[in-house]
Amino acid sequence: MADSLPTEFDVVIIGTGLPESILAAACSRSGQRVLHVDSRSYYGGNWASFTFSGLLSWLKECEQDSEAGDRSPAAWHNLIHDTEEAIALRSKDDTIQHVEVFCYASEDTGDSTEETDALQKNPSLVASSTLTEPLDSACLSEETHSDSTSPEMPAKDTPQHDGEILPEVTEREETQVTEKDCGDETCIHPVSGGAKDENKPMAEDNTDQPKRNRITYSQIVKEGRRFNIDLVSKLLYSQGSLIDLLIKSNVSRYAEFKNVTRILAFREGKVEQVPCSRADVFNSRELSMVEKRMLMKFLTFCLDYEQHPGEYQDFTQRPFSEYLKTQKLTPNLHHFILHSIAMTEPSCSTVDGLKATKHFLQCLGRYGNTPFLFPLYGQGEIPQCFCRMCAVFGGIYCLRHSIQCLVVDKESGRCEAVIDHFGQRISAKYFIVEDSYLSEETCAGVPYKQISRAVLITDQSVLKADSDQQISILTVPPAEPGARAVRVAELCSSTMTCMKDTYLVHLTCSSAHTAREDLEPVVQKLFTPCAEPEMDKGDLAKPRLLWALYFNMRDSSEVSRSSYNGLPSNVYVCSGPDCGLGNEHAVKLAEALFQQVFPGEDFCPAPPNPEDIIFDGDDKQPEAPGTNDIIMAKLESSEGSQNLESPGQHLQN
Repeated sequence: MADSLPTEFDVVIIGTGLPESILAAACSRSGQRVLHVDSRSYYGGNWASFTFSGLLSWLKECEQDSEAGDRSPAAWHNLIHDTEEAIALRSKDDTIQHVEVFCYASEDTGDSTEETDALQKNPSLVASSTLTEPLDSACLSEETHSDSTSPEMPAKDTPQHDGEILPEVTEREETQVTEKDCGDETCIHPVSGGAKDENKPMAEDNTDQPKRNRITYSQIVKEGRRFNIDLVSKLLYSQGSLIDLLIKSNVSRYAEFKNVTRILAFREGKVEQVPCSRADVFNSRELSMVEKRMLMKFLTFCLDYEQHPGEYQDFTQRPFSEYLKTQKLTPNLHHFILHSIAMTEPSCSTVDGLKATKHFLQCLGRYGNTPFLFPLYGQGEIPQCFCRMCAVFGGIYCLRHSIQCLVVDKESGRCEAVIDHFGQRISAKYFIVEDSYLSEETCAGVPYKQISRAVLITDQSVLKADSDQQISILTVPPAEPGARAVRVAELCSSTMTCMKDTYLVHLTCSSAHTAREDLEPVVQKLFTPCAEPEMDKGDLAKPRLLWALYFNMRDSSEVSRSSYNGLPSNVYVCSGPDCGLGNEHAVKLAEALFQQVFPGEDFCPAPPNPEDIIFDGDDKQPEAPGTNDIIMAKLESSEGSQNLESPGQHLQN
């Protein structure tokens, strides 16, 4: 039971995002007593992954958080001593805003009795144009949670967050909703299944057109458990800091990965594949022989650009795009290097652009022909892997466990304890808090940024290939100067993130407006809404858009500690996800905070071999602490890999 928790720890960590989970593993591995809590019912925070119905439940929770009032201090006020003061923590999560959901797939339940039964579980949940009555008209579900908050070991399927309530969509006219109608609320936009205008041209019958499977919304709901939808879209650089940490700490045994198969570019309205390796360059049909030689010469220079500072010295304070113009590169090569290899903004400095290009090239060939890996079952698996390591070494976990306040000694200015929602006082030496838990008073004046996100379900890839199991990364350049490029990650069913015959597409960029305003123009370039009639063969080449979600997520990655108000000296803050493609910021943050708290300690060393652990004074060699946990973790990992449609790989040096 939660009220039987120990009252003293070395470290209390609030939030189970990636930086906090890495820190929890590092602290536990170094012998610290760790309590890791989260008020949410799932691991990962804004780094989590959800099944389809679980995602709708999460959206419902976000809506309820936006309506929740501040908690009353009366429950814990009498636990504060006269020599102490309390710093209240936030009672609601407001890091997600401007949520809009669109369903383009037709509602066809006549082909499957099971689908009909599934949708009829909750017929009251009918999609509406806006959530004017959020609790009644939302096409979202709320998962029923247990009140139990006992210490628990992370389970592999915990963050998938399956709700039992399934959504239902009715056919109606497409409704246009302006931003002022939505505000920060969740907006549901059902789209009619066909055009009503008789003057609108219809697609002609043509036997030459390829046959495409028709995916209905009922099928998506029925196969909802096959989806693992990430809140934040990330990839792992094969020579990146996260891969190195996973291997060093042996946490990589808890996860499997697939290599990203293609790097794509969007130029002149077309999607093209970018050659990465030397073989790809010389086999490419997109480049002339002259361009191939020019590209190889420039990439060779980038690998050791530090040895030739004279080549770029005059451009150190100028944009990378200007430097590329001086290298006698064709527009085609200029585009490939800037947007698909360096993957930088046009305003990026020359040194940063060269550094990014070199990093891209160094990552090639370690695990495949591209620099990137993707974890099976989604990005949300990574925080769980580090939570498992923490638990193996004695860390205690409590989900659905809220912390009401920090208790600060007035004289020393240090945080002495926390008080949870049961009124239990828990003391510790150090406290690590995820940014979203800090109160409005603590965060007043903090210069937050926003990330625009879109999650799409489509029926085919943006670039057809011989194999339909392609994992692709595409950068769509800004349409006008000053705008932001949009990163598109397309995942196939072998990544265990979507059902068969569909693709899961993630769009990400820094926010200028709401997520829909930032990303919908790119969606319209790449996809055709399923509800619209197919006009000709040109439109047929575009994937059909079946379902779409837009939302803005807070980016606290660039907030310094000094920006927060009144933080005690032994309270450390972890940021949420950043807008970058990799996970370098999270790993560097976790390591930097660990060294501040425990200077000189090894950061996440490899665990010892259980057979090598010997207890002094014992004649027999007992089972090492955590051995059963290690064995169970291996079994969980092997059980998961037996069901893979296309097996992933474990990381090795």
